[in-house]
Amino acid sequence: MSIDWTAELSEQLDWHWKEQLRPGLDTLTDDEYLWEPAEDCWTIRADENGGLMIDWEYPAPSPPPVTTIAWRLNHIIIGVLAMRNASHFDGPATDYLTFPYTASAKEALKQLDDAYARWRDGVRTLTAEDLERPCGEAEGPYAKYPFGALVLHINREVIHHGAEVLLLRDLYRSSRTARV
Repeated sequence: MSIDWTAELSEQLDWHWKEQLRPGLDTLTDDEYLWEPAEDCWTIRADENGGLMIDWEYPAPSPPPVTTIAWRLNHIIIGVLAMRNASHFDGPATDYLTFPYTASAKEALKQLDDAYARWRDGVRTLTAEDLERPCGEAEGPYAKYPFGALVLHINREVIHHGAEVLLLRDLYRSSRTARV
């Protein structure tokens, strides 16, 4: 029996995307997107140039701060998907310092959809040989890992951080209900 690893890897994330994550974000509001559920949250904020910038430190503090939905979605958009799209699937160059952050949930979801679609479509083009080849220098210390391992890692990241976003939506809704 032969296994089509490209299809399996693509469908693992696409099922989660279509059945859980993306439907759970359809009604995301700007208030939820920017809601700070704890003091000293990491989020996206106005910078000195009048734009928006994501909160971050390297290395991250221990324990790391609680993050907002805006922070989590932008992490998925930029660090998980768009930077990999740029490195592997002819996506535009992207980084945390120059990304066009938005305070609009609707616009952030468009950015997420676009980054996800490019990743999904790119993964669907991979051959068995592509999945076995090393990731390359764009992946730093993981350069020698097989590309299939990167796809698995991206699947884990989107599923993990997506679940955190959906939990934050639950907490937001619950906190609003408790106040009424």
